[in-house]
Order: sequence, then structure tokens, then C-alpha cells
Amino acid sequence: MPPIDRPAVADAPAARRGRVRTPLPESFTHRLHTLQKLTDKVTQDAYLAATGLPLGEGRCLSAVGAFAPLSVKDLAQRANVDKAQASRAAQALVDKGLVEKTASATDARGVVLRFTPEGQRLWRRLMAVIEARNQQIVACLSDAERAQFDRILTRLVAHARDVAQQGG
Repeated sequence: MPPIDRPAVADAPAARRGRVRTPLPESFTHRLHTLQKLTDKVTQDAYLAATGLPLGEGRCLSAVGAFAPLSVKDLAQRANVDKAQASRAAQALVDKGLVEKTASATDARGVVLRFTPEGQRLWRRLMAVIEARNQQIVACLSDAERAQFDRILTRLVAHARDVAQQGG
């Protein structure tokens, strides 16, 4: 019987014993998720204090400000939330008088989201919070490290988008 082709493993004996090369707490994805959860908690508190908006609505309001006019589907993509979350947040922002929905000229079933004057004013306050939070998160890095991290993060996001578009 011919040998079975197996992927190369750097430390095959350790792999067979169930040990992995990178412990979970040191893995990139685990640390990235930990950073996200820690920053989300502080960001949620900052959004509520400055704008009265919970994190999801704040993210959607900031996306409307950056990319309007946009559909709910576009909002989901731009705010990095699923379509149901975007739909709920958009409706909450409409109910609060911050965003208006109008019928789409290109899609009979679709809507287009835009700021109201009050939404525009709150968005400006929110953007100040976002800027302060970004500065706070990277405060431990030197200017050179921030620039390098920015370049690396841009590459990682582009690569992750490419992988996602290729189906994994």
C-alpha cells in the first residue's frame, strides 16, 4: 500500500500528542478577538456617555456619515455588522430622528439612509469620540510603530477580504 500524503507539520511528534506550536492565548486570532472585546467595552461606555447611543447604533451612525447615501445592505457591510443588526440599528436611528429613510430610486424594495440635521450634529460628536478612542487604543505605540501598524493592518484587512471573497 502506498504511503498516505500528509501535510508537513513542523513538530510532528508534538502534533501527534495533541500539543500545538502556538498556545491559544498567544495565537493571533485569539489576541485580536481579545483586543476587540476589551476595546468594545470601553467604546460602548464612551459612545453612551457622549451620544446616548449604544455601540451598534453608534457604528451605524458613523457609517452613514462616512458613506451616505447608502442602503441597509451597504450599511451592514460598511459598519461591519450583519444585515439584521444594520436593519435594527437603522430603524432605531430613524426612530430617534437621526437618520431618514427614503425610497431607493434604483430598487423598488430598497431604502436609502441619510442624516437628518440632528443626526449630522450627533455624528460630529461621535467622530470626536472615535478619534479619541483610536488615539487611546494606540497610545502605547510610538509614532513609527503606529505608522508600521497602520500599514500592516491595511495589508491584513485587504488579505482577509481577498480570502473571504475566494470562499475561505
